Amino acid sequence: MSPQHPSERPSEPTSAPAPAPTATAMRRALRRARDGVALDVAEAAVLLQARGADLAELCTVAARLRDAGLEQAGRPGVITYSRKVFVPLTRLCRDRCHYCTFATVPGKLRKDGHGLYLSPDEVLDIARKGAELGCKEALFTLGDRPEERWPEAREWLDAHGYDDTLAYVRAMAVRVLEETGLLPHLNPGVLSWTDFQRLKPVAPSMGMMLETTAVRLWSEPGGPHHGSPDKEPAVRLRVLEDAGRSAVPFTTGVLIGIGETYEERADSLLAIRRVARAYQGVQEVIVQNFRAKPDTAMRAMPDAELSELAAAVAVARLVLGPAARIQAPPNLVDAEYALLIGAGIDDWGGVSPLTPDHVNPERPWPHVEELAERTAAAGFALRERLTIYPEYLQRGEPWLDPRLLPHVRALADPATGLAVEGRNPVGLPWQEPDEPMTGGGRTDLFRTVDTEGRTGDRRSDFDDVYGDWEALREQAALPAPRRLDADLRAALSTAADDPVKLTDDQALALFQADGDALDALTRIADDLRRDTVGEDVTYCVTRNINFTNVCYTGCRFCAFAQRRTDADAYTLSLEQVAERAEQAWRVGATEVCMQGGIHPDLPGTAYFDIAQAVKERVPGIHVHAFSPMEVVNGATRTGLPIREWLLRAKGAGLDSIPGTAAEILDDEVRWVLTKGKLPAATWVEVVTAAHELGIRSSSTMMYGHVDTPKHWLGHLRLLAGIQQRTGGFTEFVTLPFVHTNAPVYLAGIARPGPTARDNRAVTAMARLLLHPHITNIQTSWVKLGAEGAAEMLRSGANDLGGTLMEETISRMAGSSWGSYKSVRDLEAIAALAGRPARQRTTLYGEVPAERRAAALASDGHLPQLLPVLD
Repeated sequence: MSPQHPSERPSEPTSAPAPAPTATAMRRALRRARDGVALDVAEAAVLLQARGADLAELCTVAARLRDAGLEQAGRPGVITYSRKVFVPLTRLCRDRCHYCTFATVPGKLRKDGHGLYLSPDEVLDIARKGAELGCKEALFTLGDRPEERWPEAREWLDAHGYDDTLAYVRAMAVRVLEETGLLPHLNPGVLSWTDFQRLKPVAPSMGMMLETTAVRLWSEPGGPHHGSPDKEPAVRLRVLEDAGRSAVPFTTGVLIGIGETYEERADSLLAIRRVARAYQGVQEVIVQNFRAKPDTAMRAMPDAELSELAAAVAVARLVLGPAARIQAPPNLVDAEYALLIGAGIDDWGGVSPLTPDHVNPERPWPHVEELAERTAAAGFALRERLTIYPEYLQRGEPWLDPRLLPHVRALADPATGLAVEGRNPVGLPWQEPDEPMTGGGRTDLFRTVDTEGRTGDRRSDFDDVYGDWEALREQAALPAPRRLDADLRAALSTAADDPVKLTDDQALALFQADGDALDALTRIADDLRRDTVGEDVTYCVTRNINFTNVCYTGCRFCAFAQRRTDADAYTLSLEQVAERAEQAWRVGATEVCMQGGIHPDLPGTAYFDIAQAVKERVPGIHVHAFSPMEVVNGATRTGLPIREWLLRAKGAGLDSIPGTAAEILDDEVRWVLTKGKLPAATWVEVVTAAHELGIRSSSTMMYGHVDTPKHWLGHLRLLAGIQQRTGGFTEFVTLPFVHTNAPVYLAGIARPGPTARDNRAVTAMARLLLHPHITNIQTSWVKLGAEGAAEMLRSGANDLGGTLMEETISRMAGSSWGSYKSVRDLEAIAALAGRPARQRTTLYGEVPAERRAAALASDGHLPQLLPVLD
């Protein structure tokens, strides 16, 4: 559909102008600003209207705060800028912003002799010329997902071999890094969590303007963002959050004067503060003034005045604090440099000696020499920075991908993190580490965790890697579960007659059953278990191989992950992984279960190498490996679609995947439990794709932390729905939260795991709610011990998992039930429940006689004297 001609569009929605604040309100707000009190929306809105003497006082307070922040950052009296080139990769866009001249239509591009996308040669020509002029940043600017609106864009991408526009962005970023050395800063619009994983390895920083949180400017006809799906404020705030979760240094900002009220402007700044505080990923905030452009629907809209811009900058400084980096574009300030410096900025943004500002083409960049002179006249020195701010460069992992380190270090002053003045970039290879799986660290942890324990109760970057704990406490304040008055007797009757007919209210009531009702519930579940799978308690002779515990994802429930310099950190070599698999085979194993941390150095192809190394050494063993989080990590690091990555993994020897990384499949809970793990929808995408490719998986739920029965119900209903569609789940595994060393518990946010009542209810309800779709319900001896596991076998479970041989994840979290069980141990647990035991394969098949004999001969565990390769 062609966009409307500006004259055909409805006029912008109007909001009745708020009355000017009273002198008393202004004095009070200024006093609170001087006193350093955190401003609320109403106070910030008052200060945004400061003019004259009030504005001067406001700017004085803001400038003083900025100066304190620069002093703390180690660069007092310095205002920064980035020397860059603009790379307008495509001017096609699926949105219809009413003030934009950057976005255009395919016909106009062709008429003007331009391609739909810049070609690789055009991209590199811009980048090379920029490098010759000393530029260090390549700012990739483009419209949001043009292929979803323009068939011509889709055709271009297909013809050139790209799945989508972001795949082309990634490819061109790599070319720029390798052939020019410029550092890409990506502005591709709205990104998903998975998109951030795809692009993070090729760009030190990314950005997207929030612009405004005023929903009406998007939802009402005639609004500047009406008809633009990517401008919904909630969508854009989610992008800021996902950037922080993904540890991507991110630039955002507000656009003032597009029809928002002062309260809406203030709310936008406070929203940025909330995200910055929670995830610590907002590296800079741009305060940009609207400039009307001809041939747009908003051409008659008055420009935001510079005094209004100064007030917005000053309030942004007060709201965001001294450590925030605040920028105003120098080509939009009509040479009023001193006014903006006085208002509290500390950065001028990107300035190009080569390319125009393609978003504001009528506003040329100032010359760097002029900018330096004007900055010096205001008492500050102008210094060049890189696209990644010094604070994030100095933080190191996980904020900068290892593949980008050589490129960034080549241009950065190691003392300050700023750019080395006068140094021109040169192309460097963009590649994986030479030896990504070099064994090292505490590789005997799987043995010594039982005898020596862990070195400390928390990793060394506890205060930083998980985000802001105070903000998390506010987020985690979930309401207590509501006791339902549903008739328990009727719910129990339905459960006994046909559990498929249980309503949500009945299920929630049963989740909270206690006493005689709980006993009745577990009897019903156990009867259903007997009718469905019989009396046998099944188990698998398997070995866990956790090939690394180095991880910076920031899962707040995980006590296994370490930073690479921690005393308990380790990584196994491929030879060590294969040797451990062979040892397991010798003692009767039919399976190895392999998972690891998201190690920054681990290339996406390393998972193929791991599976292949095991299969080459032990062809007959079942490789059950790689959680959905690892699958996404592998796919995004290689640039492959998830399905294609899974196919290659299957070709390398992968047989099935563990359905871990699920925790609770509700993002309300997930974003408390984890800072950076995959969203629930992505987990579903991965397991569904695996099932469709013939790769079976388990399914899991970790409960007893910050969750409620409502979350348990939603999780189980979701799993049942997936199983109805794919039939790919082999079992459901209950995973009680082990709290002792879990960061989210140490921070005082999570409760200390589920109660014994919770465990019985969850096991019983899993049997009922997953019937008849998932028939195998597994309990965890690692987390519950022998007596606890036997009780779950009497509550609806029929499977004990495996011998494990080495279990470090729960042990590092504080589980006290050991790191392995022998065949006799597992059969004894079944006997405690009054049931026979039967060994099974991963897919619940019969075990070959030779494997069964080997397992019985060794009792399914490694002899103490069997050497482990170190």
